Order: sequence, then structure tokens, then C-alpha cells
Amino acid sequence: MSNPSIFNDVLGPVMRGPSSSHSAGALRIGRLVRQLMQEELTHLLVEYDPNGALVTTHKDQGTDMGLAGGLMGWEPTDERLIEYEKHIAKSGIKIDVKYVSYGATHANTYKLTLSSSTDKHTMTALSIGGGMIEVINIDGSKLSIGGDTYELIIFLKDIEACKNPDFTGAETFIKGNKPFIKFSNTAGFDKKTIDSFKNTEGVENVVLLDPVLPVLKVDSKLPFCNSEEMEIYNNKHNLQLWELALKYETARSGFSEEKLFDMMLNLVTIMKNAIELGIKGTSYKDRILPAQAPHFQKKKKANNLLNSPLTNEIILSVTAFMEVKSSMGIIVAAPTAGSCGALPGAVIGTARFIGYDDEAIAKALFSAGMIGVFIAKGATFSAEEAGCMAECGSAAGMAAAALTTLTGGNLEQCLCAASVALQNSFGLICDPIGNRVEAPCLGKNVSAASNALSSANMAMADYEHLIPLDEVIHSMSKVGKAMPHEHCCTALGGLAITPTAKKIEANLKKRQC
Repeated sequence: MSNPSIFNDVLGPVMRGPSSSHSAGALRIGRLVRQLMQEELTHLLVEYDPNGALVTTHKDQGTDMGLAGGLMGWEPTDERLIEYEKHIAKSGIKIDVKYVSYGATHANTYKLTLSSSTDKHTMTALSIGGGMIEVINIDGSKLSIGGDTYELIIFLKDIEACKNPDFTGAETFIKGNKPFIKFSNTAGFDKKTIDSFKNTEGVENVVLLDPVLPVLKVDSKLPFCNSEEMEIYNNKHNLQLWELALKYETARSGFSEEKLFDMMLNLVTIMKNAIELGIKGTSYKDRILPAQAPHFQKKKKANNLLNSPLTNEIILSVTAFMEVKSSMGIIVAAPTAGSCGALPGAVIGTARFIGYDDEAIAKALFSAGMIGVFIAKGATFSAEEAGCMAECGSAAGMAAAALTTLTGGNLEQCLCAASVALQNSFGLICDPIGNRVEAPCLGKNVSAASNALSSANMAMADYEHLIPLDEVIHSMSKVGKAMPHEHCCTALGGLAITPTAKKIEANLKKRQC
């Protein structure tokens, strides 16, 4: 897998749906399925391992929706996702889901069998958190496709065809039930090249998989890969955290700093629009909670809340953002959809209260993105692997660094804030009520933003965080791996199995009938 990108792995995708790993990740996998079958898919068999998270969550947390959208070739923001069942039925694609124990080692494992009237393939893919994916097997051969490169797959009539000198430099896969070779690059393959391979002796079929991520894989040398290396690098450069993030992402993406800043400003606009929409009020038939942001705004204006104006502005912004997510509106997963409210709520809520402009918000988000890169590299954003400490905990650490940047903190203070916020989040379980990413998710997002605010203030007052950020992330990873399966977004533990929660779940099922 590539080194993390701020815009691939941390701030994004821009999407609709309750869960980035279940909705957006599934959609990206579906798009690769569509391309592998050259848009001629008629039947998809999906097999989920009961030892994973998808058996209990695939229908209610957007996996079925995401896969269907991907098979249709949609973007993760497509408004047709809301009525995906109607559209997939019209498409003629039949989808069957089975629960089969096959020894999956990742909680979000998709074992897929793809069929058309003329072709058949198998694919195994993982959704690894925050919308990121990895295809790990095609037709019985192990490989790794992350969706950030162009992949030209050439299926062969027999193993002997692999020896063709025209295939020099390709990866060869002969251990599965279909031999094939694969070329990868980030520039793409022109029609002339593809046609040439189609006409090569021994070739059965040629398939092009386009990237599904916004930032492609670049093999340039990165200035640093963790916070310790970043501090050493900065001894010679004396930059702020947001500036260091730009240096990193420029090397990682190959884009100019100007282009990257424009990309971040676009995310700022989407986040601000979501908060404004949420404050006005949202609704969606398949959700548990009514719109609470308008009611909170009314209480805030009437001075009926405890007098903590900045905190209340943040609570309002977090709530609004989460409610847009739960109504299938367009949001930015930051770093995931389940934890999408904490970072924008904290940063934009503070900016609204104090009066910071979009450029200042963008700089703060770059700082958050850099902390997120270190977490993605050293741990995970997947609640299916490590509970909500991987989602809301990570969001708190990112938001703490962002708020410290917003208020003029230096690099050391930003790292301190992130370290403290992450330390405060260890062991946070993921236990969605009714299999919906609403409650206790909303409260956990508000708590994560409050944690970020407190941690930023502690850092600005030069509190000592004691444990360096890299060590905190390493410990976070170990704690996550030790958490029980029932506490990792399976709806099998915590609040999700209380009597009241089970009643809510039953009522939701009745409402769907």
C-alpha cells in the first residue's frame, strides 16, 4: 500500500452515507468490480465472514448501498444512492449475499464472485477504514491494488503465454485459476497500447482498471514519515505544522502547493455548507434521532444553556454536521463518516465564533491532515478493527492540532495537543444503536471535539504531554488490536445490545417493511 495521503486517507472521501468504510469503501470496490467485468456484470455473489463486521452491519450501515452504487459506476456523492435498490433492480444486476466462514483476517472482507453471460471472475477486497480499500486477490492470485494507480490486466489463454517478451516488466500471476499479467502506472494506458495487447498471441482479454482515489501513487521520496522525522526535518526549515503538511503532501501527490491549497479550500466550503444546512434542520426516514441542531440553536440564542459560548458553538456545529451525514447529505469523512462531525465542528465552530477566514481554516485542516497521516501510517481509522478510539479518538487528535494551529500555536504545541487528545481516547468502543451510525456516535463526536478544545488549550498553556506522539499512536494501535470483537462496530456489545437498543432496532426493521 502507498504511504498515506491527506486527501486520500485522512480528509475524504467527499461522500453520502452513514459510514466511510462501509458506504464509500464499498462503492470504490464496486467500481473496480464494474471495470473488471467491463460493465457487463449480471450477477454478483457477496460472501461475508461471520467473524467480521459486515454480517451484522452490511444492510444498515450502507454497504449494500455502496456496492450497488459502485456497480452502477456512480461517484460517492451521487444523489441516486438514496434510492439505490430501485436503480440496481432496473440495471438487471442480481446481487446475492451469503454468510460463509472462510477465515477472513480483516473485519471488512468482501469475497466476491462476478458473472456475466460471457465471463466470470472472483475478487477479494478489503475496506480498511475511511473509505480506503485494497483488492488482495483476483481469480485466486494474491496481489495488492489500492485504487490509486491505473492497472492494465491481461488475461492469458495459458501459462506459456507469460513468456512473451512483450510482457517484460509486468507482474505475473499464475497460481490462481486464471493466468494473467498486470502493468501498473499513474499515467494511464492509451488505446493504441491496449489494442496492441489485445492482438498479442496468447491473450484472452485485456481489462483496464482506472483509479478510484483522488491522489495517485507517486514514488517520490517523502520528507518524513512520522512526527519524530518531521521534527528533525524541521530543525533546518522552521515551519509550522500546516506548512510541513503541504511539504509532505506535495511530495506524496506530485501536486503543487497552490493546487493542494485550492483542494483544501474546496473541502472547507463543503464542510461549511453542511453545517449551515444542518442548523436549518434535516430529515430522513431511516434514522433514529430527530433533527436536534435547530433546537440547540434556539436554546443557545435564548441563553437557556450554560454560559460557555465557544463550546456551545462547537456542539452546534458538530451536531449539524452529523445530522447532514445521517440524512444522506454530502459530507467530508474526516477521517471517517462515523467521526465526521468532530473535526469540522471544532474548527469551523471556533472559526465562526472568533471570526477566522477560510484560509485560516484550510491551514488548520492541513495540520489535522498531517496528524491523520501519522495515525493512518502507525495505526488505523477503522472502528471495525480498533473501536471508536480509531475514529472519534483520531478525530480528536487531529482537531486538537487544528485548533492549536488556528490560535497560533507552534509545532511543538500542535504535537502536544494531538498527543494529549489521543491519550484521552484509548479504549473507546464502537457500539452503534440499531446498527445506525447516529447514537452514541453523535455524543462521541461532541465529546471528541470537546476533548480537542481542552487539549489545545492545555498545549497552548505549555502543559507537558510526556509521551511523544509516535509512541502514543503505537500504543493506540496495540490497544485497538486487543479490543474484543464485540466492541468494534459489530453491534454485538456495549449500548447496542441493551434492551432499549434492541427495541429501537426492531422498530426500525418494522418501519422498513
